[in-house]
Amino acid sequence: MEVIIAPAPQLARLAADAVERVVRPGEVNGHRPVIGLATGSSPLAVYDELVRRHTEEGLSFAGVTAFMLDEYVGLPADHPERYRNVIEKEIASRIDIDPADVHGPDGLAEDIPAACAAYEQAILDAGGVDVQILGIGTDGHIAFNEPGSSLASRTRIKTLTRQTREDNARFFGGDIDQVPQHCLTQGLATIMSARHLVLLATGKGKAEAVHQLTEGPVSAMWPATILQHHPHVTVLVDDAAAGRLQLASYYREAFSGKPAWQN
Repeated sequence: MEVIIAPAPQLARLAADAVERVVRPGEVNGHRPVIGLATGSSPLAVYDELVRRHTEEGLSFAGVTAFMLDEYVGLPADHPERYRNVIEKEIASRIDIDPADVHGPDGLAEDIPAACAAYEQAILDAGGVDVQILGIGTDGHIAFNEPGSSLASRTRIKTLTRQTREDNARFFGGDIDQVPQHCLTQGLATIMSARHLVLLATGKGKAEAVHQLTEGPVSAMWPATILQHHPHVTVLVDDAAAGRLQLASYYREAFSGKPAWQN
């Protein structure tokens, strides 16, 4: 696990670099590039940077396949906070990706287990995710894998904790009662199947979660800690989110002395 502590604008550029390295060649390990998209506040600056590279530098997303991490259950198809609509607004409509190549769990499916199984299969059929963008919740959840989630979980329905619903109420006019209680989410094992995981966290409110993620024991109580077992994880944090890190000085030293060939 590589931990990089830097100002937020630099973090966005580093995450965009990871996506561009996958997208730019046009093919990865014999298949079309596959990127994993996250919602929430953390990835927004990354999406803005990717859009800038598309419009100003010619970075093309034609032929790229994208998979979303999660989706609320029961929100109408035209609801602005439905994650498929959020992704469309924040990035998909601003680049040249084919809308048919952007996939998300079906939160309106009549047969939820079948929809989850189909989503897992779609990821496999695409060749797996090459680079997955992640955020982290204040309680250590990634995607909507709440504390107590199985470390071997796959795409499934989950009940959101009150903490997560309170955190997300800002997107629903501050009204927690408008935040759905259920969601569909990629499981922790699904996320772990991606080849490169890039997690962003900023702000003091994420400091404890970042500390547990990088320096705590692996535990279902802090679901993101499973990432310690992944062979290629990049954790991008600002000074505030790094406030609880015991090894912060080492992380800074390691990044400043990183060999150029390591990208």
